Amino acid sequence: MTTSLIIMGIFLLFTCGLGIQAKRGKDMDLEQWAVGGRGFGTVLVFLLLAGETYTTFTLLGGSGWAYGKGGPALYIITYGTLANIIAYWMLPAIWKYAKEHRLVSQTDYFVSKYESKGLGILVAAVSIVAMIPYLIIQLRGLGIIVSEASYGHISSTVAIWASMAILVIYVMLSGIHGSAWTAVVKDFMILAIVVFLGIYFPVHYYGGIQDMFESIEQAKPGFLTLPSQGMSPSWFISTIILLSLGYYMYPHSFSAIYSAKSANSIRKNASIMPIYSLIILFVFFVGFAAILQVPGLTGPNVDLALFRLSIKTFDPWLIGLIGAVGLLTALVPGSMILMAMATLIAKNIYKELAPSATDRRVMLVAKMTVPVIGIVAVCFTLYGAKTIASLLIVGSSLITQIAPSVLLSLPKKPLITKQGSFAGIITGVCIVSYLTLTNTTIGTLFPNLPQQIKDINIGVIALLINIAVSVTVSAISKAAFAKMDTKKKSHVS
Repeated sequence: MTTSLIIMGIFLLFTCGLGIQAKRGKDMDLEQWAVGGRGFGTVLVFLLLAGETYTTFTLLGGSGWAYGKGGPALYIITYGTLANIIAYWMLPAIWKYAKEHRLVSQTDYFVSKYESKGLGILVAAVSIVAMIPYLIIQLRGLGIIVSEASYGHISSTVAIWASMAILVIYVMLSGIHGSAWTAVVKDFMILAIVVFLGIYFPVHYYGGIQDMFESIEQAKPGFLTLPSQGMSPSWFISTIILLSLGYYMYPHSFSAIYSAKSANSIRKNASIMPIYSLIILFVFFVGFAAILQVPGLTGPNVDLALFRLSIKTFDPWLIGLIGAVGLLTALVPGSMILMAMATLIAKNIYKELAPSATDRRVMLVAKMTVPVIGIVAVCFTLYGAKTIASLLIVGSSLITQIAPSVLLSLPKKPLITKQGSFAGIITGVCIVSYLTLTNTTIGTLFPNLPQQIKDINIGVIALLINIAVSVTVSAISKAAFAKMDTKKKSHVS
């Protein structure tokens, strides 16, 4: 226990030192703190966005869903690939517009594109709410990592509070520069550890990957395929569509896009990322290997699969190394989420309510907001029982509701009006929120529909209604404005 914690502590101190070193020689105003002065090249932008690929969700949630759900877990590797196909065409246009208008946050884009501060505040509020499940994922993962690596001597609750304190200090000191340089260390380490574990466990316990799958199929027939109901093919496809559209809608992903030096850096990143994400397969192998070796994990405890199998297999020093990698997978995305949320609150809510506030004051509010967000996130983490993968789907269902307004704004003049965007987002978010809180599905609403339709992810239905409302309200508002202009012209003449 002591050995594993010492190793994790050394890596944590090294990471904090790297973060402090990364900001030296830079005037840490809001632009430097949040988007790195827009000076990151292809490699750093790639590693920052790769932080979305390899988080505690991937390490623990991916292996946990492979352990608990089987075949349906493959959605995790699929939606990221589709998201980057979309990103290749979408993100350069967003980056170019953001550079021309000196945008810092995701909300700035909406305020500028739609010329509406009200819409900006709405998007900020939706983004903050949607990011809470994503931040909970990192905190829950940190709690599992520290608790399991200490062999149960440190409770998950203590681990979560301590981890958040470290994360808050790290973010306030280093900003996105620290996240970028930590991402370099994290990605090299996680590649080595994940590939090693994904090959070692199947070979050690089963004799090979094929033998492992044959053993699982024999013990649990049909577990490795999509079921005929529930997480069926229609659920699989609709969930992939939903998550791929929301992949780059999170504010911390928007901030990472702004930090690029050129549009070409973003295109290269989108081209390479699908190949890079294939490493997630090795995470699945770990979860599948654990099914017959550490049976009995149910509910949220499926997220323990990787560590339970590792503790059964390896000495404490290697558990410490695996734990250190886990810490880094939470630190990079966790720090970017905190920065994005704090920037939204300070720049796009506080600044709007107090327009006379100086840039220094806004920066101070952003930093002071970080610990407040941390405390709120910890409270949600301690009193929530969903699995890590389930939390991601909830957050993505919310954040994807802004995707139509982003995609329809890419032309020089948005294809929908600010009124249409506002109405569509409100409608989509209200539908998702109600259905999530009441655990309602298409099947519970319309039990007589065919099973394939009942299994469609409800977030996609909310998205389609969102689009319909956006287009309809835009048409009405355009007609109303045209009528007003006609009346004004006739009155003048």
